Amino acid sequence: MKKLIAFGAIAAGCLCLRFSVAPAAAQDPLQLFSPAFGHNQLIPEKYTCQGMNVNPELAIENLPAGTQSLVLIVDDPDAPVGTWVHWVVYDIAPTDRIAENSVPGIEGWNSFNRQSYGGPCPPSGTHRYFFKLYALDIKLELPEGQGKQAIESAMQRHILARAELIGLYKQK
Repeated sequence: MKKLIAFGAIAAGCLCLRFSVAPAAAQDPLQLFSPAFGHNQLIPEKYTCQGMNVNPELAIENLPAGTQSLVLIVDDPDAPVGTWVHWVVYDIAPTDRIAENSVPGIEGWNSFNRQSYGGPCPPSGTHRYFFKLYALDIKLELPEGQGKQAIESAMQRHILARAELIGLYKQK
């Protein structure tokens, strides 16, 4: 929030005002990390179709004030059929951690036609997996069974901050 500061002076019968806007206190950007892998690093097999196929732990820092809920979307833009959605979770309570192998909110439909996490499973080559976290100023309160597009549309004007973590995977 910016503060409006007014300075006034009376000179020759004229009230002269000068206004300046003090900058708001800067907030550190929203951050998303995983203890399991670093940004642009390989995702361990455990979290893929060749392993246990469970979601990795995620750590969240610097949630903005006023955050009412979180949305997490994991997708692969390198899939041969277009962007492949691996996980959609919405109405996650504000938190600093999403536990491994957990369901932190309401799960939406993914490209596997399931309402659950679907780990990396590229047909060929190394693919990028985007873990996108959104801090919202509302709880979406959508009915269960929503897909990525419906959730993105509903949250459009309510995003306070966004963070991204990219993991890589190639089948062995």
